[in-house]
Amino acid sequence: MNRLVIAIDGPSGSGKSSIGKALARRLGYLYIDSGAVYRAVGLKALNTGVSVEDSAAVGRIARDATINLKGDPDHLRVFLDGQDVTAEIRLPEASRASSVVATIPEVRRAVVDKLREMSLEGGVVMDGRDIGTKVFPQAQVKLFLDATLDVRARRRCEEERERGRDVSVETVKAELEERDRRDTGRLATPLVKAADAVLLDTSELSLDVVIERVLEIVNSRS
Repeated sequence: MNRLVIAIDGPSGSGKSSIGKALARRLGYLYIDSGAVYRAVGLKALNTGVSVEDSAAVGRIARDATINLKGDPDHLRVFLDGQDVTAEIRLPEASRASSVVATIPEVRRAVVDKLREMSLEGGVVMDGRDIGTKVFPQAQVKLFLDATLDVRARRRCEEERERGRDVSVETVKAELEERDRRDTGRLATPLVKAADAVLLDTSELSLDVVIERVLEIVNSRS
C-alpha cells in the first residue's frame, strides 16, 4: 500500500486532532500536529521577551528554533531547542501567543519548511489550517473538518477542563470566535477549504463514524 500524505484542515474544535491521531494509529502513520509547532514558536517568543507583534523578531525565532515532535499519536512530545515543552505550549498564554504569531507571513514560511522536512518519507497524517492549501497542496488525501461553533466550544471546553483549566463554555466560545476571525482573515494562507478537499461536518457524528468514513476515502486513494 502506498504511504500517503493525509492533510486535515479545519477550525479549532472541529475534531482535527482526535481524528488525526486515530487515523495515524489505524494506518501506522506518523502524526504531526502543526499547531504544536506554532505554539512552540509563540512560547519561545514569550520566554525570550520578544513581543509577538514584532514580526521580524518572531520570524527570526521561527527560522532559528529547533522544533521536534516525538512519540506515537497518543504520547506526542514537543521539544523546543532540546527541551520538552509539551505541557507549556498548552498554557493559555502560549495559546494566545500562537494565534498571533501564526498570522505572521515570515513565521508561516518558516513553519511550512519545518513541516515539510518532517514529512519527507510519506506515511503522514498532518492537521492544521493550511495543510492542504499551502504545506502539502499535492497531498493524496485532503480533508476539511467543520462543526458548529456551539459544538466546537463544548468540545474545547471539555479539553481545557481535562487540562485543569476552570473555564466556561461562553469564554471558550468567545476565544474560538476570535481565533476564527484571525485564521480566516489573515493575509498569509488564511483558513479555507482546498478545492479538492472532502468536507466533513462532524457536529453530529461520533469519532468512530468519522474515522470509518475517512478510511473509506483513504483506501480509495491507496
